[in-house]
Amino acid sequence: MAIGKRTQAVPLLVATAVLWSLGGVLIKWVSLPPLTVAGFRSAIALPVLLVCFGRQVVNFSATQLIGGVSYAATVILFVCATKLTTAGNAILLQYTAPVYVALLSGWLLNEKIRWFDWAAVAAVLCGMSLFFLDKLSSGGLTGNILAVISGFTFASLVLFMRKQKDASPAGSAILGNLLTAFICLPWMVESSPGGTDWIGLAFLGVFQLGLSYVFYAMAIKKVTAMEGILIPVLEPVLNPLWAFFFVGERIGLWALLGGFLVILSILFRAVMNYRGTGSSV
Repeated sequence: MAIGKRTQAVPLLVATAVLWSLGGVLIKWVSLPPLTVAGFRSAIALPVLLVCFGRQVVNFSATQLIGGVSYAATVILFVCATKLTTAGNAILLQYTAPVYVALLSGWLLNEKIRWFDWAAVAAVLCGMSLFFLDKLSSGGLTGNILAVISGFTFASLVLFMRKQKDASPAGSAILGNLLTAFICLPWMVESSPGGTDWIGLAFLGVFQLGLSYVFYAMAIKKVTAMEGILIPVLEPVLNPLWAFFFVGERIGLWALLGGFLVILSILFRAVMNYRGTGSSV
């Protein structure tokens, strides 16, 4: 893979990460049930993606459909997890995704995984284990479990969007938002948003989900699956910070230590990759 293409994709992935990182605080801010939030967020994001890419990117291929189902599962599980546990726990546990990408990208995409990828994956697993040392309520535990599951579905989304590098990865995001809105429709009808809720949902739909996946769909065509899951390192760093500053939410000491280990492992992998130790292409 050409260095120039990867370099062009990095700013898009950073912008994606910043927009994704707003999810925790905005989801906490909206005073609606999680499935209502997920449904409205995707319903608002859908036209953003259609305006940017058009309906022609939807080809209903098996790869695109699997990506769409993975997308819907990811956004629904993440919203539910964020409502049930801390925003920091939800996003950091979702970053178990690199483990699955490392395990599956060779088989699905023929992309080589180097020794430092596996070292980063091992460190991520160690970091994740620390989250469950915190004292959690039953709701917090449920949220953590949902967040871990969302890590697998997120990895699946990345893999199947990357598999469409020569086609239309944006189609998976469009189908995923449509499916999410359809699944969540009963909860959307049951719970009507108030004035301030609409503001939060608008930001979630237009920027945090819609525009972010415009950037991501463009970037994933130019980077490997591992880079597409590891370069957006700002998301798990910024997400709990926004939640702390705007809603006063704290995560436990063990979760902080686990998150720190996760971030270090991701940065280690990025440094090793760009030092030219070996190409992960």
